[in-house]
Amino acid sequence: MSKKSRKKSSKTPSGSPTVKKKSAKTRASTQTRSAKTQRTPARKSAATIAKAGSHKAASKQLKSSKSASSAAAAKSGLKSGLAEGQKAPAFRLPRDGGDVVTLADYAGRKLVLFFYPRADTPGCTREAIDFTRLADAFAAAGTAVLGISADPLKAQEKFRDKHKLGVPLISDETHEMLEAYGTWGEKSMYGKSFLGILRTTILVGSDGKVARIWRNVRVDGHADEVLEAARSL
Repeated sequence: MSKKSRKKSSKTPSGSPTVKKKSAKTRASTQTRSAKTQRTPARKSAATIAKAGSHKAASKQLKSSKSASSAAAAKSGLKSGLAEGQKAPAFRLPRDGGDVVTLADYAGRKLVLFFYPRADTPGCTREAIDFTRLADAFAAAGTAVLGISADPLKAQEKFRDKHKLGVPLISDETHEMLEAYGTWGEKSMYGKSFLGILRTTILVGSDGKVARIWRNVRVDGHADEVLEAARSL
């Protein structure tokens, strides 16, 4: 074999440097495509997670804004609630004993509505007992008296029987009347804020209009003060 033939044959074997370089490049290219393929779902997954996170954050923000709006509405409702001289809002609610009471039942008469936070609690008990004590005096002044809270009827009846109360007790579990009369709003106790009944008394004149409003009532002597106001109408 000539020298030229040997030189040509030495450049063409399958294990030659040229073939090895091409093979290495092919493997590298394949690995690169494989890595890209693996990274792509990861990027999509990260984007999906980020999007889900943003939806959750938006949902929390919406709920927070709704809660803030509700609290603001309660505050504004209290400030812009019923005023003296306005017509008393109509109501139709159950009372102890199972009967239904409406504002129309007292047309042409004076009416005292005392709103108390909860049956059979110390302040509410003293207030209800005081109005019971003065029931005959109110009747002589041509004035009816009703107590209102959000307690269920059974609780109202138990409250009545336990303390021998002589005034009708209305149950407003849906807060319909409480809100209409501006007696449902924000309260605070032990540094915490919550919604509840604001101790309030409203005197409605025989013309059906609000004659007097007592807010943030202090129980001691209050029933006597309301009686004097009713007598003066």
